[in-house]
Amino acid sequence: MREAITTSARVRLRPVAMTLVSTILGALPLILSTGPGAEARNAVGWVVFGGLGLAALFTLYLTPVAYLGIARFSRPRGTAAESLDAELTEAEGFDDPDEGKAVSPV
Repeated sequence: MREAITTSARVRLRPVAMTLVSTILGALPLILSTGPGAEARNAVGWVVFGGLGLAALFTLYLTPVAYLGIARFSRPRGTAAESLDAELTEAEGFDDPDEGKAVSPV
């Protein structure tokens, strides 16, 4: 489980970093603006900058850690498939007592 989380975090790093950098560069003129109405644009720029920074931290660090914590309480889906295969193999060895009997419509 830990290897899957590490691999997925490594794969997600590039798109998240690219989104972070492009949006911060887009918000930079809002932060550095001057003139009439600059205070409102500065506030919007800082909200975008801070919000995206927090979202990137959650995406890259908190989500994998939370997933690792939650995954400890569940079974992998592969065990369900193995269990079903074992039950089917076991069921093939039994004779069907209803085989050859006519089925009445209900």
